[in-house]
Amino acid sequence: MTAGPLVVVGDTLYDLDISGTVTRHCPDAASAPVLDAERALGRPGGAGLAAVLAAATGVPVRLVTALADDREGEWLADTLGERVELVAGPVLGATCLKVRLLDRGRPLVRVDHGQGTACPATPDMLEALEDAGAVLVADYGRGISADPELAKALAGLCDRVPVVWDPHPRGATPVPGCAMVTPNLAEARRALRPTALADQPGPAALDAARLLPERWYARAAAVTAGALGAAVAVAGTAERVDAQLIPAAPAPERADPCGAGDCFAAALAVALLSDADPVAGVRAAVATASEFVQAGGAAAVRLGAAPPRLPRRAQEGHHEPVY
Repeated sequence: MTAGPLVVVGDTLYDLDISGTVTRHCPDAASAPVLDAERALGRPGGAGLAAVLAAATGVPVRLVTALADDREGEWLADTLGERVELVAGPVLGATCLKVRLLDRGRPLVRVDHGQGTACPATPDMLEALEDAGAVLVADYGRGISADPELAKALAGLCDRVPVVWDPHPRGATPVPGCAMVTPNLAEARRALRPTALADQPGPAALDAARLLPERWYARAAAVTAGALGAAVAVAGTAERVDAQLIPAAPAPERADPCGAGDCFAAALAVALLSDADPVAGVRAAVATASEFVQAGGAAAVRLGAAPPRLPRRAQEGHHEPVY
């Protein structure tokens, strides 16, 4: 029997990188650098990026998300629809933009704009889960994962297919029975409060990986720790759950890790779709995320679209399209 598609469920954002060079500071604010903008490149962010990265491996991918009725939402629908099967409900409000200003590839500041939140899940969104071969929940705290009907459907899938849940501080608690939860170390510390973890990142990630399966009723946990790699632990009946740290490959000195978490979660979900065991899946995901960062991270993702214009803000808080 052929496995169904990898279904990515979550909030899709619009990411915009404005790159250039800083050679001076603002004369009326000496601490403020002046960026001479040279190019602007847009791409899907959040669950949209995770879906694109998963599809690049060759597996069939279906993205269940919500998109706003604005120019950015239209661009996302067109761009994503060319690469994955897209099932999108509506958003209340504007597309969420995350704009990074980069000085020779190094982030200076990020500006967020648009507070759109997902409307209740549509029947098409719920139906899109039914034949999943595996599921990745890419939660970005914009309402998709918090939908009661969608959460109920995801919980019902956990006994049939591997469900990977990549959580967010403002998102929902993972449903019970997930095959793997994949927080970063900061998210894991927050979820495990008031339990104290080790001070150093490596031991802390191992502590968190041991504790999270019980906290979130998951079968396994992988806690990402940046350049250190990821700690993985599989739930068991023993009083103490064993965990191991899978190291990442060294990254270039000026490496941009933006998108590495999405890459890790997508690669892990693809591995579990192919029946990899949890530890082997995490090992493959760490290697894939390391290669992703070495290649330039999310900033190196090229989707063939025309470069976006720099955003111009119009009256009443609205904005012109940025693509």
